[in-house]
Amino acid sequence: MDEGLDLHGLFEHNSTFDYSDYEYKDDCNIRRSVLAIFVPILYSVALILGLIGNVLVLVVLWQKRRNWSITDAFVLHLSVADVLLLLTMPLLAVDAVKGWSFGSGLCKLTGVLFKINFYCSIFLLVCISLNLYISVVHTTQLFSHTRLCMVQLICLAVWIFCLLLTIPDWMYLNSASDSEHEDKTKCVYKYSTKESCLASRLLFHVLGFLLPVIVLLYSFIRVLPHCRPEMGIQKQRAVQVTFVLVLVFFITWTPYNIVLLVDTFRPSSRKPTEPCENQTWTAVKSTAVLGLLHSCLNPMIYLGFSEKFRHWTLTTMKCGSCAVDSGDYFLWDSRDIHSATSVPQEENGELQPVKNNTQQQNDQML
Repeated sequence: MDEGLDLHGLFEHNSTFDYSDYEYKDDCNIRRSVLAIFVPILYSVALILGLIGNVLVLVVLWQKRRNWSITDAFVLHLSVADVLLLLTMPLLAVDAVKGWSFGSGLCKLTGVLFKINFYCSIFLLVCISLNLYISVVHTTQLFSHTRLCMVQLICLAVWIFCLLLTIPDWMYLNSASDSEHEDKTKCVYKYSTKESCLASRLLFHVLGFLLPVIVLLYSFIRVLPHCRPEMGIQKQRAVQVTFVLVLVFFITWTPYNIVLLVDTFRPSSRKPTEPCENQTWTAVKSTAVLGLLHSCLNPMIYLGFSEKFRHWTLTTMKCGSCAVDSGDYFLWDSRDIHSATSVPQEENGELQPVKNNTQQQNDQML
């Protein structure tokens, strides 16, 4: 059973068919031509914006490496996962125009990086949300800032787990001739049985999406009732940025999961024999593009919702190594996260460092 990656669809069927309806074939070719024009443009824009944004995040984090918070570590790995996916976009752009011409090795690697980015993004967001939940609801530290090595070990475990989830991609992805265009090839899944195809999809939907979504929803259902004015502006900002990161992930990736989920449980007798015969084909293509564009959005969220990150980014672009004050904290602008009544002093719009040692330790919660 063959299923094609074909740009970004990952689960599109790939079989040989007899074209007898030339009017229909023309309509199908029009759809492919439109995708071949707009998809490379979108990927080019995403590649440029994504690399610039994520590299800036990595540079700021590197300059701040001696004073990392817990969230800084998770943000670092989010950016690395996005950069890895962005590096595959030139291949996907070429594939949209000329078909897959890079061999089975890069076919496997591209499909694996697609899945790793999805899995890492959602699991790291789960880690950030759980850290926020424990900090806000239970007013305690999940990790001490002096033991950030534990956070790095958790991130390493996330990467290993994501790699294990991509075993089906390593096994079944291969380049093969395109049945619709004999002079082209596709990057396709070659499943031996329908059962292996179903198992692969359920792994993606249940373990990679449904269960993390349940954890994320639970975390925010518990956190949001604690968002009161007296909780302090810093804690509110932490909740706000985390919520936007999760919301944007859902907006970009949920449509793709819904389309695949519907197709997974649709009876085989009702599935079209031709890939672009109905709206499912177009929906898979469009939603996959939306999901891939997520890799360039997180830095824009940081710029939009973190005054300090904007300041550090602009300073980095102007004078490089002088960008970050080692006494500052990253992204969430958080101080004294445990205390619902303690609000740090502000002067000229800048949050001032808290001198109390216990408060400084609590700063590292987020």
